Amino acid sequence: MRVKEVYLRIREDNLYEFNTTAPDQVVRTALRRHTVNLDFASSSSRKLYQVLDNGSYWLKDAPYESKQEKPAQSVVDDALKISIQAIDSLQEQYLAAFRNSIRNRLKRLAPKDFEVFCRELLKVYGFREVHVTKPTRDGGIDGYGELKIGLSYLPVAFQCKRWNKTSIGRPEIDKFRGASQGKFQQGIIFTTSTFTPGAKAADNQPGAIPVALFDGEAIVNLMIEKRFGVEVVKEIYLFEEAFDKIFETV
Repeated sequence: MRVKEVYLRIREDNLYEFNTTAPDQVVRTALRRHTVNLDFASSSSRKLYQVLDNGSYWLKDAPYESKQEKPAQSVVDDALKISIQAIDSLQEQYLAAFRNSIRNRLKRLAPKDFEVFCRELLKVYGFREVHVTKPTRDGGIDGYGELKIGLSYLPVAFQCKRWNKTSIGRPEIDKFRGASQGKFQQGIIFTTSTFTPGAKAADNQPGAIPVALFDGEAIVNLMIEKRFGVEVVKEIYLFEEAFDKIFETV
């Protein structure tokens, strides 16, 4: 029986006179104090009732067969699980489509605009004194800046390759490293394309400056992490039932 049903039966049989504006709360508290598996400060050691799957109360040792309510509750629980799974699936699909849209937008930038984009991205990430070099004087370097590491600033060079079809290979990494060696302590290469396995294997070489590689996917991850060029338009909250916690301290 549910709390409301118990209260109405008590009142109908004149078993108790409630001098309160919330009699159902009194009944609920009394039931919970004597319910098995519910132990709190004011609970009784004498357990008389059990809580059924549908949230109603029943005598502890009395048999109970549900013909309708338990299946109905089970259907509701299953529907909630399916809904959460559907939301997760839709979110994954949305994020995949969104990331792909951002990558395509980057690929449509003019090469010079992509350099400016990378400069601003580095600023957001904590770089200072970030500059894009003039095309006739870049010497294989598209820009440079400083990143604070500990108490000092590390001079960093970067190169921007707005490529759409061809992957960046090992020769490009070696060429950029050669242009940066001796002047900078680290290098960064941004590309809207991808890096070949050989290029990825060459990012760190003994006796040479390290070169961090950011392909289109990595750039989009940075944008989302720093909320750079993207905005959160809606937050979705998912809830689960914790109704029983309301009365844990009663």
